[in-house]
Amino acid sequence: MPVVPSPPPRLLDRVRQALRLRHYSPRTEDAYVAWIRRYILFHRKTHPQLLGEADVTAFLTHLAVTEQVSASTQNQALGALLFLYRHVLTRELEGLDGIVRARPAERLPVVLSRGEVRALLHLLPGVFRTIGTLLYGGGLRLSECLELRVKDVDFDRRQIVVRRGKGDKDRTVPLPASARDALLQHLARVHQMFDADRRVGVGGVVLPHGLARKYPNAPTEWAWQFVFPAGRVCRDPRFGGPTRYHLHESAVQRAVTAAVRASGLGKKVSCHTFRHSFATHLLEDGYDIRTVQELLGHRDVSTTMIYTHVLSRGALGVRSPADAL
Repeated sequence: MPVVPSPPPRLLDRVRQALRLRHYSPRTEDAYVAWIRRYILFHRKTHPQLLGEADVTAFLTHLAVTEQVSASTQNQALGALLFLYRHVLTRELEGLDGIVRARPAERLPVVLSRGEVRALLHLLPGVFRTIGTLLYGGGLRLSECLELRVKDVDFDRRQIVVRRGKGDKDRTVPLPASARDALLQHLARVHQMFDADRRVGVGGVVLPHGLARKYPNAPTEWAWQFVFPAGRVCRDPRFGGPTRYHLHESAVQRAVTAAVRASGLGKKVSCHTFRHSFATHLLEDGYDIRTVQELLGHRDVSTTMIYTHVLSRGALGVRSPADAL
């Protein structure tokens, strides 16, 4: 029988393939694909190959003027379109000077006092309290905490190794002594779940960047398992057979929201607020800002400098002259 040629891959599939080839994070992949889809729908499903600089300018201007998105959101959309034309359609976009830029806003982070952190952690149930303690005690991002593997927690050296953090960088952060016992008890329960999965034939854990091919036994080894696995088996075809993925971010976010509501705090608190509080409290304790920069994984110290504006000593650490009256 004649061989029927397979159809060429769709545009968005080509975008995903190009992103994975360059080791972009899954979050960036989802965001870029979503922006490219919105760009196509904005131009009434016209193929981007038939569009040019003027069409990109019109879309980005629409985001700033009509939808009034923030500057960072508009820049993310621009990055997605530049990637599309440069790496998928092999075209360079020029003459984008006519874009109406969204006005960049400078926001101060929300920071909790030590008493507020203590009260909030007390209201978090079960494993969510352990996660909250790590977010605050190590300055972790939520995704970094949930993607921890058993081998990344070093109880003897009292540190956590963050693998492939933002910017694909590794770093070490302190392991809070207050979380040690709870974390050991949690890992004991996870090990029982791990043994039960092996007995029923649940597939090995997902490894990034083709490590499963380099280390074929690693997915079924205890050291590579997630510290905070999900309660249900994942059957997403992207990950192969049934496997145990890590806890979903939305579960932790809902638990934190419920705890904030129960505490009666008059602040807009999220999981990232623990990280802001970690950095601010370290500066209040006299730690060098370069040390805090390394612990947070910031590329530029100017990003860390934002926390000097929210110290408990007052804005920029200045004592108000009204206090001397």
